[in-house]
Amino acid sequence: MSILRWRSNAARKRAGAFASAVAAALFISGFANAAGDEFKNKTINVYIGYDAGGSYDFYGRMLARYMGAHLPGNPKLVPQNMPGASGFRLIGFLYSAAPKDGTAIAISSQQIAVSDKLGMSGVNYEASKFNYIGRMTSSVEIGLFWHTSKVKSIEDARQFSVPVSATSPGSSAHDYWKILNSIGGTKLQIIGGYQSATPMMLAMERGETEGAFTSWNTIKVRRNELLRDKLINIAVQFTTSRHKDLPDVPALVEAGRSEDDKQILAFYSSGGDIGRAFIAPPAMNAEIVAILRRGFDGMLKDPQFLREIEKTNAEFDPMSGGDLQEFVRRFDGLSPELLERARKARE
Repeated sequence: MSILRWRSNAARKRAGAFASAVAAALFISGFANAAGDEFKNKTINVYIGYDAGGSYDFYGRMLARYMGAHLPGNPKLVPQNMPGASGFRLIGFLYSAAPKDGTAIAISSQQIAVSDKLGMSGVNYEASKFNYIGRMTSSVEIGLFWHTSKVKSIEDARQFSVPVSATSPGSSAHDYWKILNSIGGTKLQIIGGYQSATPMMLAMERGETEGAFTSWNTIKVRRNELLRDKLINIAVQFTTSRHKDLPDVPALVEAGRSEDDKQILAFYSSGGDIGRAFIAPPAMNAEIVAILRRGFDGMLKDPQFLREIEKTNAEFDPMSGGDLQEFVRRFDGLSPELLERARKARE
């Protein structure tokens, strides 16, 4: 099944999920005592694949503060930063060395599925074999252009060759532009070497480039004056479908001009859907996974947790562990030919 069709099927499945809720609740309550014995007086390590201060760290520490109250036995959750290799050091540890008894949870690179399927250097895991506990939020990244640029849309970018700020090859803030050129037919001049979104934006504002790459949350919360004063045009959101905040901005997948194009663009956009997700090691007891997912879902409804989300203006677009697991498994069905074309698109 294609990634695109999965999204509509997932919505129908969520609508029918209530029908099985009673049976699931009975199953979980029957296991609660055992899970309580497992977690009582235990410590769950919440591993974070990046240094302190970023969004992965923020959500990892949020989970550590609130999820324990929603798990049988009320275990202590301790955040631990394990940076390295753009988050993949932690992913490798979780896959091969972390305990499988529910005491290890991680949040790391949203590119977990793409890196696996493209066989990128240093990647020695299968993304679909992890146990997905749940997602705090999607990650909506956008391509925008200064108001004086001729480019205001994807179609404009197919006609006019303008410079855009980028980081280094291998990062989202470079490769998304590259893929938009390769698959979407745009003519963007990619100016790499910027360290992060802030210098990329400054380069655009100073006239060094005409376009930049950043997150929608950054614009919405920290740089809203750019929208208010009509200084930028958001041409594309690097997602598989349009975010509710940006109904008039096309998703990257819409730049595809054939079904294969759209599948490749959906594949590359998957990081936005995975976003700030929590995963556990493969080959775990299914009952323990169910308890962890239930605890995660309970946390999302915790009034104190929700107040902190609102107070901090944090992005909040959750997805259940089951739906996230199914989303990642869709990539196992991509043909070798399509994956080879996807690899070449970013070269």
